Amino acid sequence: MDPGRLQRIRTAIREEVSDILRGFKDPRLGFVSVTDVEVSRDARVAKVFVSVLGDDQAKQQSLKALKSGSGFVRTALGARLQLRHAPEVVFRLDDSIERGTRIQVLLGQLEPGTADAAGAPRGSEDDEAPGAGGPGPARADRPTGTRED
Repeated sequence: MDPGRLQRIRTAIREEVSDILRGFKDPRLGFVSVTDVEVSRDARVAKVFVSVLGDDQAKQQSLKALKSGSGFVRTALGARLQLRHAPEVVFRLDDSIERGTRIQVLLGQLEPGTADAAGAPRGSEDDEAPGAGGPGPARADRPTGTRED
């Protein structure tokens, strides 16, 4: 299938599944956000990645609710999208938002001025090699401020 068409299908599925889940009536379902969708090349299977707010137990309960309601989501998708075959919907837990938050907290705990952008400790500028982008130490064989041709 055309990659552009797959991208449009992916986007449409993400938007529609988000809308369908807002009206989901399962009490096990917590606060769920659809973060991404992967669609197979034949558009028969859609992996829907969701982020769930809460502890591990809430995440597992929400994932169980989503898996048990995947047939309902597939039927609703088939009614909303103009596809020959409604894709099978597979829900996967996405913890990338939590990992990003954890990285932000760790970066915030670093003391300002202890590391440069590459993460290396800052030293004196005399440690730089000549020609490495900084001024480097003055060479003894050339006087400073004069130009040799």
